[in-house]
Amino acid sequence: MAKIPVGILGATGMVGQNYIALLNNHPWFKVCYVAASPRSAGKKYAEAVAGRWQLIDTYAPHVGELVVQDANDVSQAVAAFKRKRCAFVFSALEMGKAETAALEEAYAAAGIPVISNASAHRWTPDVPVLIPEVNPHHVDIIPIQQKARGWKKGFIAVKPNCSIQSYMIPLQALVQEGFLIKRLVVTTMQAVSGAGYPGVPSLDMIDNIVPYIGGEEEKSEKEPLKIFGTIVNGTLKNASMPKISACCNRVPVIDGHTACIYLEFGSKKPSVDEIKKIWAAFKGLPQELKFPMAPEQPIIYREEDNRPQPRKDRDLDKGMAVVIGRLRPCNVFDVRFTALSHNTVRGAAGGGILNAELLKSKGYI
Repeated sequence: MAKIPVGILGATGMVGQNYIALLNNHPWFKVCYVAASPRSAGKKYAEAVAGRWQLIDTYAPHVGELVVQDANDVSQAVAAFKRKRCAFVFSALEMGKAETAALEEAYAAAGIPVISNASAHRWTPDVPVLIPEVNPHHVDIIPIQQKARGWKKGFIAVKPNCSIQSYMIPLQALVQEGFLIKRLVVTTMQAVSGAGYPGVPSLDMIDNIVPYIGGEEEKSEKEPLKIFGTIVNGTLKNASMPKISACCNRVPVIDGHTACIYLEFGSKKPSVDEIKKIWAAFKGLPQELKFPMAPEQPIIYREEDNRPQPRKDRDLDKGMAVVIGRLRPCNVFDVRFTALSHNTVRGAAGGGILNAELLKSKGYI
């Protein structure tokens, strides 16, 4: 089967680099188009990232030879689309929110599907915020989005904030078994790679914890409600529960966001052993359909008292698994646990690729 040609917007940035590295040997997709800022446009990709490539895995030789286009020039992508060199784009744009929203809409209006990592459209009522194990049915809003905007082939779908990845799948596993989660308190310890490159200055992070990440707490408290929501009258209506309170901290870890989570259930309360069994048995649509980027076991539970740990557990199952430990009763709520996810894989490019696999399986790309 011929691979589907894909493009990367923001290809020279940290998230763009992760997309390119993770797509090196993807069985469905091949990077055939790269675009970035005007200062990189016109250069071969290898030249544009010389001295700036941040990953251990490098890019495929053919990607290094691609000429970087100006991401602001949608006509270049349209030309590549017509030549069957770009069937859709991953958006890893690093621009202002309004600029990003307008540019992603321009690509979609030109007939090019956009699968975005950016936050610009997460609160657009007809744009799905997807975690394929949690809300794959939200892709059903895409035809409504296209009809309302007069788009024939183009659309926008986004992935959520990286800081919520470590607990949304475990919550979904419990919700689908009939357990109502009324309240959730979460404290995140987020890796420095989440700030991009060059990111947080070293003198702010070495021997330090920064108890503030702009916008993270608001995203952590609101985005899960859209993901757990329903499609009503052509828009995504937020769920009313759980009520969420979040504290988000930047810690001196390179990769891997850790979260301490406290749950209060409704009248039906699962035991600790029952929760572990539910998590061990959980499989979502990506596992059932065996998507290439999907982890075989989306939730991995570690029984050791001192796990999960970012350095030891973040790369499990392609960096796409959620690793959980320390599940125990809570003196204030019902249960508490610690969870870990790889923020630049599951929380960024890997999550975007999994969304693309979902959208392909549903016939949208």
